[in-house]
Amino acid sequence: MQGKYGSENALPLNELLTVVLISHNRPAFLRRAVQFYSALPCKVLILDSSAELTEGVAGLFASMEYQHLPHIGYWGIQAKLDYGVRQVTTPYMVFAADDDFIVHDALEQSVSFLQANPDYGMCHGYCLMYLTLANSVSYYRRDKKVSEDYASDVAQDRILDFMGEYIPPFYAVHRTSLLRDWYDAMPDGTIFQWQEIGHAWYMLARAKARILPIPYVVREINYISSEHSTEIFHTLTFTDPESVADRERFAGLLAAQPTQFQADEPQHAVASILESFAVLADNLRHRRSLTAELIFESSWSSATQQTERRFGPRQYVEMPFYNQRFFELLSEYEFMQHAMPAGRVQLEGLEGVWTRQQELMRPRNNDTPESVVDRLWLALDCNMFNREVVSRLAHQLNVIGDDDEAQKFLAWEARLNTLPDPDNHQTFDATRSGRLLKWLDARNPDTSELQLISDAVRDRDGVPSFGLLVLNLDGDVAALQVTLDSLLEGHCKAFKIVVFTTAEPPAATTVDNTLHFVKVSQANHVDKLNQSVRQLTCEWLLLANAGDQFTASGLLRASLELLAAPQCRAVYADEIHRQANGALVDVFRPDFNLDLLQTLPGLMARHWLIRRDVLVDAGGYSAEFANALEFDLLLRIIEQGGMAWLAHMSEPLLICDAPVLEENVQERQALSRHLTARGYKALITSEPAGTYQIDYRHSERPLVSIIVHGQSELIDLQRCVTSILQRTRYTKFEVLIGQNRDTAPATLEWLAAQPQPNGRIRLIESGNVSGASALINHLARHAKGEYLILLASDSEVVSPNWVGSLLNQAMRPEVGVVGGKLIDSANKVTQAGLILGLNDGVGSGLVGSKNVPGYMHRLILTQNYSAVSSTCMMIRKALFDAVEGFNEDAFAEVFADIDLCLNIGQAGYLVVWTPQVQITHPGVLPDAPQALAALRDKWAGSFDSDPAYNKNLSLTGNGFDLGTPSAVNWAQLLA
Repeated sequence: MQGKYGSENALPLNELLTVVLISHNRPAFLRRAVQFYSALPCKVLILDSSAELTEGVAGLFASMEYQHLPHIGYWGIQAKLDYGVRQVTTPYMVFAADDDFIVHDALEQSVSFLQANPDYGMCHGYCLMYLTLANSVSYYRRDKKVSEDYASDVAQDRILDFMGEYIPPFYAVHRTSLLRDWYDAMPDGTIFQWQEIGHAWYMLARAKARILPIPYVVREINYISSEHSTEIFHTLTFTDPESVADRERFAGLLAAQPTQFQADEPQHAVASILESFAVLADNLRHRRSLTAELIFESSWSSATQQTERRFGPRQYVEMPFYNQRFFELLSEYEFMQHAMPAGRVQLEGLEGVWTRQQELMRPRNNDTPESVVDRLWLALDCNMFNREVVSRLAHQLNVIGDDDEAQKFLAWEARLNTLPDPDNHQTFDATRSGRLLKWLDARNPDTSELQLISDAVRDRDGVPSFGLLVLNLDGDVAALQVTLDSLLEGHCKAFKIVVFTTAEPPAATTVDNTLHFVKVSQANHVDKLNQSVRQLTCEWLLLANAGDQFTASGLLRASLELLAAPQCRAVYADEIHRQANGALVDVFRPDFNLDLLQTLPGLMARHWLIRRDVLVDAGGYSAEFANALEFDLLLRIIEQGGMAWLAHMSEPLLICDAPVLEENVQERQALSRHLTARGYKALITSEPAGTYQIDYRHSERPLVSIIVHGQSELIDLQRCVTSILQRTRYTKFEVLIGQNRDTAPATLEWLAAQPQPNGRIRLIESGNVSGASALINHLARHAKGEYLILLASDSEVVSPNWVGSLLNQAMRPEVGVVGGKLIDSANKVTQAGLILGLNDGVGSGLVGSKNVPGYMHRLILTQNYSAVSSTCMMIRKALFDAVEGFNEDAFAEVFADIDLCLNIGQAGYLVVWTPQVQITHPGVLPDAPQALAALRDKWAGSFDSDPAYNKNLSLTGNGFDLGTPSAVNWAQLLA
């Protein structure tokens, strides 16, 4: 496929062809594309509309001109392309996307064909699609074999022929003059769909087109939507009047252009153009083109440093891709893709790979040159394009005298260095895993702090001791070593380790040893656990699995915090989870949260430090719940002593494999047993698997008073009240609405006209009552219901069982307030529990999310929050009266609902938020600086660290993101 550029042409290629390389906010892709196209002996014009100038591109190669066009932006693609066409001075041009690889020889052949055939306007070949993963590339057939030569002298015929087969011509080599004419003809603001459709139609209407039987381009597959994004298909097929008129309007535009397209009458021309649109639509509808189908995968072997390909069961040998030279080109492209990674999917996969490699390159206390080499081989197997791994391995092989292997990897390193270093360290540091590791490093005490801690501990006669119960039921020696190494390298040494293993113990030990092995089986390991619990003298016990890594400073901080909390019965910390692909995810838990523990035990009931005497008094671990040991134990501890002195430490204690949330019969049984012990005949459902929804099945059906509050337009009030009356399945309720001299006559007339079964809607005369809080208190005094619902008058009920779902939680004796999920008309979250301190005020996290579980599944699970909004809030009337309702002084207009929730929480009741109640409402919180300042002053502790949130999480934006790295104040812990 290699040709001699220029020798077969009248002019050299650099005077014939310009490649217009387009990019937007994708610096890694652009830098790679610049390297790829730098080998072309022709002009390359780079049009970069990124917000910031892409470093390392301008002036890199003499044949390339870099233009930064930040004023155009992504949606200005038409303006950018039009600008590019007008910059070209060569007779031929081609657009190139920054993520595509146009075969260089194919460009030369396309230019040669157009030179030899002046009646043709564009020429290209076939496209192969690719998707780069962490360690491999998947290839897809997109194009199907076509007639290839659209050479009819009748423009209508060649247009219909082309639309019936349709290989997108945008990236073809074009005659610059024809392409410039098309951009002259295209109206400003033409949408993407018509740009593509019109481009194909116009070029075929002006000249013939050729598709050479050669591989022309290897394009990245669109993994967000289909190749034609379905918008093209919809644009061509929607039958609504606006879409039909849009097609006719665009057909009229094309018909008015001076082309080879002939028609007797203008309307005939439009009809013929619409026919070509219909042919293209039929082609897409029946998938005769643009159907991506995986055909083979390619990966690199670290042993041979060559590509290895795995072909699928079905191949298409009629396509021109199956020849040795093209596969050699693919290997070159793959080398570049792996050595200069860029794609989102690729980088997501590499995040876990790089995390694993970072861990394998980390020095160990007991390292030898051979052990370092062993780990570096493992790191290389993860990914052989990590230059740091390759360099270290080459060096370490020299250290141990393996010169031949060292030379092989020095050569591989030299090959990698023929391409610019993409600075993957910087890329990794920007990932969640990279940020977490940097955040974790900042938590470690320095030398002076360690000395300070050591002196303080000595003066206090030591710290609490930990008994670490490590289950190694698979007999995995390597995984166990990971756990033991992490403890040896940590800053806390006040522990004993008991390993329960199905393998043969490496040594005979006793419970008095720091490391004790107990031989167990799957059947008896729980009994052996309890036996060791009774024998150990450690004050605190923790259950872990082989492979769990203790953070360097987690146990140290726990020991200091527990010194100051002698009443504590059990405590849990934060965690970092390792996903299946190796990437790290923070699991920063809220303070003790009964409802989240019950609904998400897989994340909330793991790795608790439990006081040994509390564990023994609760009866130890139960073999009946071997797959839910900690969850069952915690529920029994709660049954025995309530929720007092169950604490949380905002510090990661472990890095461990992420649990798989799946159906766990024993979790469900443990929860059912616990609820029965509390007097409920509850129904437990699990959707999604591993999460639990509880119907407490209360037998009482109390009267509920729905207080509709707020100043709203009549249309909003009508929508609210109508939704209550039409969508509420629960029947025992009344609706209370305040009436005063400001109430509009139209509102009174409409309310009076509503059906009044049993006086369900009650207008309450409010007289001279002023202020939102005072009005709610006034209406509450007139309520007949045992439970109150505060509902904003500009809200709308969504879930028919909303009252029942609120009662399901509110009728629990430990619950004080219940709130629901606020959404907008597009089903996006507008409010989901309130976080104190978010964005320097009060806010809701994860706003704007739609149909996603959210951080720790918190958008879909019942849980406890510090506060919920009175947009939708249920409270027992007796409790509302006991705390004297809303504060009418400091919070006369706003934030009285938050103040109420905090008062009730301080009184020992739970504030529950449930996603099973959904209300349509904007969810916007008031902007009231004075009231906010008063709220912050009154509840400074909650604002400083909201117990329903986590101080390690960000308090900006939508929340639930990793906060900035910060050091632990070790001196304060010792105070």
